[in-house]
Amino acid sequence: MNKNLTYLAALAIGSILVYNLFVFSIDKSAEDANYERDFMSSYRIFSINTPDTIRFAGEIIPIFRTDIKEKLDKELLVNTYWQSNTVLLLKKARRYFPIIEPILKRNGIPEDFKYLPMIESGFKHVVSPAKASGFWQIMEATGKGGGLEINKMVDERYHLEKATQLACDYLNRSYRKYKDWTLAAASYNIGMGNLNSNLRKQKVDSYYDLLLNTETGRYVYRLVAMKRIVENQNQHGFYLRDKDLYHQPETYEIKVDSNIELVSFAFANGVNYKVIKLFNPWLKKSYLNVEQGQSYTLKLPVHTEDYYVHEENTVFNKVEEVVVLKDSIAIDSLAHDTN
Repeated sequence: MNKNLTYLAALAIGSILVYNLFVFSIDKSAEDANYERDFMSSYRIFSINTPDTIRFAGEIIPIFRTDIKEKLDKELLVNTYWQSNTVLLLKKARRYFPIIEPILKRNGIPEDFKYLPMIESGFKHVVSPAKASGFWQIMEATGKGGGLEINKMVDERYHLEKATQLACDYLNRSYRKYKDWTLAAASYNIGMGNLNSNLRKQKVDSYYDLLLNTETGRYVYRLVAMKRIVENQNQHGFYLRDKDLYHQPETYEIKVDSNIELVSFAFANGVNYKVIKLFNPWLKKSYLNVEQGQSYTLKLPVHTEDYYVHEENTVFNKVEEVVVLKDSIAIDSLAHDTN
């Protein structure tokens, strides 16, 4: 009797397991089928249309040549489908282009060069492995040679206006030499000496005929791809509202002609240390020593409430009061313990 019951119980359990596995397999199969259907009907990856004609700095790019077209196509694909990075660059461009564009125009540099810091640094204050720094990725020797102040307290490679002016000076020298903006752009990446050497050895006079290192070989195509995407955002799938963009805040300037300690200086001007550094990234230390006859100009936001909640001072004072109160309690406790 017991054996029969055991057998029946085992059979029942086995039937349940088989049934559950069958149902699960049906559900799983249905889930996969639904996923496949949705995937095929919704998911799309498109190739990018390469334009029939395109220019950089007014110069025609020979995209009728197979290798040129494929190199440009690669950069268009990379920058279109690396969406997070490109969206961030589009947001930042609204903040920094209005600063860069007038300086380029004043110096006779084609506006297309505003895309150079986009590909050089991504509008970040980065330092390259070769120690080039700032939006325009300027080497220390180049910066000092171009009149930028670079020392333990100050690094004007991070001063956007001054760094942009130095970049303009370099590009104008390069254009005077090559009479070609594309070669001027390439020289910004590889240097005029290296570019001269490659042109001489390979016996050509065009960037598009040169075989260069990978970075410089991509350089102009990256510039052109970014220009194409920024100027035709919707065609590349980018839809940003004005409120999505990073706007340039309204600022005012303060002339400093004596030594200052930045934390105290910040509070005296209605902001904090973080805001001082945010608007003046060229300041390296928490202080600024000013030699006699010298002066610096600092920027601060007009609308300080957008960057600094002034009630923080009150909160900070309350924290100090709590600490003092806790110390008093601790002293009282110690007195009681002593007694």
